[in-house]
Amino acid sequence: MGIKGFQGTSLLDFPGRIASLVFLGRCNLTCPFCHNPPLVTDPDRLPDLEPKILLAELESRAGFIDGVVFSGGEPTLESTLPELAAGVKALGLAVKLDTNGLAPAMLERLLDQNLLDYLAIDLKTSLARYPELHDHPVPTDALLCSVRLARAAPAELEFRTTCVPGWVDEEVVREWGEVIGGAPLWTIQQFHPEYALAEEMRSQEALPVGEVRQLAAAAGEYVQKVMIRGL
Repeated sequence: MGIKGFQGTSLLDFPGRIASLVFLGRCNLTCPFCHNPPLVTDPDRLPDLEPKILLAELESRAGFIDGVVFSGGEPTLESTLPELAAGVKALGLAVKLDTNGLAPAMLERLLDQNLLDYLAIDLKTSLARYPELHDHPVPTDALLCSVRLARAAPAELEFRTTCVPGWVDEEVVREWGEVIGGAPLWTIQQFHPEYALAEEMRSQEALPVGEVRQLAAAAGEYVQKVMIRGL
């Protein structure tokens, strides 16, 4: 639990802004292709960073960063996330949330309190296959609820899909395209296997660049803008 990591600055994770990344432990999925396994499988072995220390460090950077990205793991599992986000906003910094969308109650709380400036929701595979992403039941209705909340929210919105071989193909893209049609941005990301949670996924070859571009083209039929990342 708690704040498990803090990383310098990045533009990629907060488009158009220079941001610091804050990583929170635990997740409600165990995706075999997860790229941050320690935060998911064994967060307790990572030391916690006190919120007041984090906010003091962010305050010292406030002159040259624009915002903060809360990522994970799954940050919406952290009960103090609203307080952390409010502390960041009090410093005059923008807040971005990376989430798998499976905790809509927390997401609604953050949105109702106007604590999010940018929201990125992962669409990992076909809804029918989400139960394969964990060893406990996965509430796919919760994800659909988060999608609806996000579509109605004032925060900037990005949906993201990583092109994991065997998990994402054109059929999956079109399934989600029907759900999020008209959304402002859908990022199609290349899969990088080297840090995957499941050992068998680390030897999986990424999709050829041409296939990733084809999936992006299919996504572009449904949303206002498509971005390709990681090629």
